[in-house]
Amino acid sequence: MPSYSELDIAPIINANATLTRLGGSLMPPEVVEAMVEAAKVFVDLPELQRRVGNRIALLTQNEACYVSSGAAGGIVVAIAACITGTDMAAIHQLPDLTGLKDEVVVHKSHRNGYDHAVRQVGVKLVEIGHADGAFDWQLEAAINANTAAVIWFQGAMGGPGDLPLEQVIDIAHARGVPVLVDAAAQLPPLENLWKFTQMGADAAIFSGGKDLRGPQSSGLVLGQQWLIDACALNGSPNHSIGRPMKVGKEEMLGLLAAIERYLALDHEARFSQMEEVVAGWCNELNQLAGIRAHRSFPSEAAQPMPRAQIHIDAAVGHSRDEIIQSLLDGSPSVAVAPGPDDSLYLNPTTLEEGEEEIVLARLLEEIKG
Repeated sequence: MPSYSELDIAPIINANATLTRLGGSLMPPEVVEAMVEAAKVFVDLPELQRRVGNRIALLTQNEACYVSSGAAGGIVVAIAACITGTDMAAIHQLPDLTGLKDEVVVHKSHRNGYDHAVRQVGVKLVEIGHADGAFDWQLEAAINANTAAVIWFQGAMGGPGDLPLEQVIDIAHARGVPVLVDAAAQLPPLENLWKFTQMGADAAIFSGGKDLRGPQSSGLVLGQQWLIDACALNGSPNHSIGRPMKVGKEEMLGLLAAIERYLALDHEARFSQMEEVVAGWCNELNQLAGIRAHRSFPSEAAQPMPRAQIHIDAAVGHSRDEIIQSLLDGSPSVAVAPGPDDSLYLNPTTLEEGEEEIVLARLLEEIKG
């Protein structure tokens, strides 16, 4: 069987985050087993999508669910759904938006690389506000007959003066416009799986391959039945705009297994363990000359999880960037995140048991070397 070693690919200990470029997360045995079982037989994919979606919706206290090809794929089909509904003529017309709603409203402070998934449907993003926030009248003025949806990027991408999401929903719904929440990395907390939709958002979109630890190429669109029905028609295996964003039977059952596992976890125990790891790192590193370490909270995408932030004085003799690269190039390879002011972050979220000691040993080796 092909292996990483055969391809001369070195495994990486991930003390950075659930980043797609590092593979997202590691799937637990029950997720892998579900995918292996799914791979053994043929099934009707649209029917499996419906059945899995119904089960996930029930588990997550939502009206309906569509399993997408990652969160970005979920954004694409959800935007398409807001434009076309279940109108087959409109679905087959995409990406030609002639005569269709062709605008999506977004806070200027929310603009980021992931809004490409919105724009690839062909719509124009209409910005409201400025880098630090927006006013209610700006959102009201931006919504018109061409508005297909308002999109909200939850997490660390917004500004302090953003309109509250509840107000965004109220203003949009008063004008008959749906609201989508990109919550790709917003787990934990667990209750986010139903928080945004219970607030009134028409859909909340999550990555399946981050803290859920499902298949990396999976995602969730959780929301109202009308929108989920339209997502399915705009998605694979139909010949529509979502056809290239194929979700296999393996990803569907794997994601279902991941959600069942996630709901059963003792999240308080998880957080307590992460706090212990961060405290241990800081205690050891603060004994070194030229090093300051402290707990940083929240995590990189504003999740309520701790990290250790390590500040490196010039007297250490190695710059922050040199240490990060040496950690990655060494054996075992360790990935960490750059921080501000010549600091770096160590994240316990993505580590397997015992790897926190390896990360510390490697960092000490590079600092002292």
